[in-house]
Amino acid sequence: MRAIWLREFGGPEVLVPGPAPDPVPGPGQVLIDVAHANITFVETQLRSGRPGPFRVTPPLIPGNGVGGVISAVGSSVDPALVGQRVVSATGGSGGYAERAAVDASAPIVVPAGLALDAAVALLADGRTATTLIEAVGVRAGDRVLVEAAAGGVGSLLVQLAARAGARVVGAAGGRRKVDLLPGLGAEVAVDYLVPGWAEQVRATVGGVDVVLDGVGGPVAQAAFDLLSPGGRMVSFGLASGEWSPVSAEAATARQVTVIRPDVPPARLRAYTEQALADAAAGRLRPLIGQRFPLERAADAHAAIEARATVGKTLLDAG
Repeated sequence: MRAIWLREFGGPEVLVPGPAPDPVPGPGQVLIDVAHANITFVETQLRSGRPGPFRVTPPLIPGNGVGGVISAVGSSVDPALVGQRVVSATGGSGGYAERAAVDASAPIVVPAGLALDAAVALLADGRTATTLIEAVGVRAGDRVLVEAAAGGVGSLLVQLAARAGARVVGAAGGRRKVDLLPGLGAEVAVDYLVPGWAEQVRATVGGVDVVLDGVGGPVAQAAFDLLSPGGRMVSFGLASGEWSPVSAEAATARQVTVIRPDVPPARLRAYTEQALADAAAGRLRPLIGQRFPLERAADAHAAIEARATVGKTLLDAG
């Protein structure tokens, strides 16, 4: 099969296409013919050798999320699963390929009426966005600031917060990204690369009640300073290259709650299923900003690291 190999840590150029043995589903596994592979920012960090949620040792095929059709099953697995459209995590590797063998309990069936690429775009980001919205308890009338609002997670957060009745302020880097935000449900859209953006937010909505921080660094600090007493803040990304600098002591002094969601695996799966169901019903729309053929995985990683992407980036393997 065609696959992408990571044989050493480094820049995007270390992702090299090449042949790989076809995986065979073992006992308790299923084989997925992959149509699309999900790319996350975490995977760019793993590729470079930085610490992440998975320990990887080259050589390997990277990629932790795929969507496709189950084409075979191993022993002790119901053969009726063959032919189902599914999305699935892969356990940290093996996703950038034409086929992937995964534990039979891992795949999630894609609802009828939902395109497979949209489902893959929601596999990680839909779960994350749903988790964050519930963790901070967004309520009708809340003033909610979403950073990195044109990204894969951020674009979903804008929609979910607006659906909950919040007044959404979307912050993104660059005019191209900012112009997308009103169409997602943002009442106010600002460019955090422009000096004075936080003052613009304060002048427009008078501070915020919730910060969903996807940027970190100075942007996160400026967003924190906009929070009113009793506000809530949660960090989900570091588009700036560093996590939020807000300390527990600073949050306590400002009467702000910094939330760090701790969700059991079973609940995370339920959040994914909820996001897929919402998308199938037309209540949630993943923003697929760009897609690359499998062989151009290196270009996809380079675009993400250059902050040249909007929404979700997919690899098309099928």
